[in-house]
Amino acid sequence: MKKVTKGFEIFMNETEGVGAAFMSAIMKMSEVSALEKKVHELAYISVLVTAKMYGGLPYHIEHAKMYGATTDEIKSAILLPIPIVGLQVADALPYLSEEYTHEEK
Repeated sequence: MKKVTKGFEIFMNETEGVGAAFMSAIMKMSEVSALEKKVHELAYISVLVTAKMYGGLPYHIEHAKMYGATTDEIKSAILLPIPIVGLQVADALPYLSEEYTHEEK
C-alpha cells in the first residue's frame, strides 16, 4: 500500500488477518455510504485531523483529489474542526502543501 504509515502497513501485514478484516469493514462502510465519494473523503480528512491521525492524511488527500476535490476543498476539510478542537488543526496543513506542491490554483 502506498502513502500509509509504517505502523498501518505492519497492522495490515502482520496481524494474522485482523488488518484485512478491519479494512474489509472500512471498505464496506465506504461502499454503503450515502455520501458521494469526494464528500466521503473530505469528511474522513476532517475526522483524521480532529483525531490527530495525520499519518492517514496523504492517502486520503490523494483519494479526495482522485475523486475531484480541489485544494481549497481539502484545505476547508482540514480547517473545519477548528471551532471544535482548536488551532491544532493547523498542524495538518503541511500535508496539504506536500501533496499539492505541483498543482496550480
